[in-house]
Amino acid sequence: MFDMTAGTQMLVLFALLLLLRVPVAFSLGLSALYAMWQMGFGLDLVGDLISSGITKFSLLAIPFFILAGILMGTAGLADRMVRFFRILIGSLPGGMGVVGVVVSLFWGAVSGSGPASVAAIGPMIMRGMVDDGYSRAYAAALVCTGAALSIVIPPSIGLVIYGVIAEVSIGSLFIAAILPGIIMGLMMLATLPFAQRHRRAGAPEALAAQHARDVSYGDQPWATQVWLSFREAFWGLLTPVVILGGIYVGIFTPTEAAIIAAVYAMVLGFFVYRTLTIASLTAAIQDAAKASAVVLMVVTFASLFGWVVTVDDVVGRYSEALMSFSDNPMLILMVIAIVLLIAGMFMDAITIMFICLPIFLPVVHQMGWDPIWFGIFLSITLAIGLFTPPVGINLFVAANITGLTLERIAGAAVPFLVASLIGIAVVGGWSDLTQYLLNWMK
Repeated sequence: MFDMTAGTQMLVLFALLLLLRVPVAFSLGLSALYAMWQMGFGLDLVGDLISSGITKFSLLAIPFFILAGILMGTAGLADRMVRFFRILIGSLPGGMGVVGVVVSLFWGAVSGSGPASVAAIGPMIMRGMVDDGYSRAYAAALVCTGAALSIVIPPSIGLVIYGVIAEVSIGSLFIAAILPGIIMGLMMLATLPFAQRHRRAGAPEALAAQHARDVSYGDQPWATQVWLSFREAFWGLLTPVVILGGIYVGIFTPTEAAIIAAVYAMVLGFFVYRTLTIASLTAAIQDAAKASAVVLMVVTFASLFGWVVTVDDVVGRYSEALMSFSDNPMLILMVIAIVLLIAGMFMDAITIMFICLPIFLPVVHQMGWDPIWFGIFLSITLAIGLFTPPVGINLFVAANITGLTLERIAGAAVPFLVASLIGIAVVGGWSDLTQYLLNWMK
């Protein structure tokens, strides 16, 4: 049984503050300050600890990736991307369900943020799926789940945070996440044949093919429509290639890639699509600043929290307890996954990383696990928290868009939850999966 040291009291206080609905950042800060007072440290340390925790070059990637995603949405890239994939694959079995999964994967490579992805592509995907005979709840659930993959598909804000905490290459994390992200997308596609009960009875068989065509192109042949829509979406579809290709070739670092992505989005908006104005740019910068402030506020107070965890040796006690649980690596990994899944129901992914990683990383090193593989496994596990109540933020965004209750959307998301759990098992049991692209690109 653990002693109620200052670090343990801090964890208990943090949980109580969350239950009282105190914002996560302030829950972290207040509980850390209490622990520092209990340990006899003065408040003069606070400024230095906050400064050392937030002044990291890699963290600059967060506001710029957020800005790039917002600008891409503002510039109309989401419209063009959905139109292209609707025409290209919308007539396949599953229709707009397939389109929704594919667009989610591509948009994850543009946005890097789950809630932002729901807001950007959600209305178009949901509208198309409802026209294709799916229920609104199922369409919203698919978008919530697909957008959650933004934490896995590079460039991911979650992977940036993990790279900073674990001190591993963010570029390597981005490359390693590609295949697991695709597998998670395939798992989503595998649920579509079981979605027939969510489709309206008597929906015409030709409905999917009908909605795969776009009225703005008139009665032109399918191949012509594919070409025209591809030409309109080309520069947006090139975004992941620019970001990941530049990182791999060594033209720029992941942090610099975030800046390049933001500039690239502005160039597309002003000079290619000509849909961006000074007013919309200003609004996008304001939205990005607000979203970034929320994330970085958590990072700021998490630095205090992490310092107490280290000084009070919370890491040593709890990681030793985890190691003493079993000698079986898979059983330990299963316990870690269960802890992350439960935590994801109540906290956002970034907060969980700052709280749990100091405890889990020593276990990772002691077990001899690859920290890059573990980072991908962690991200996939935490992605589920984005669409599971009570704190699944993607559900709240989708509920706001559709007017449906959170419970209805969460209920429709059960097939995707099962598929995601299978995906976690695949990545957890297939540790070499994250190394294939890294080895191939060497």
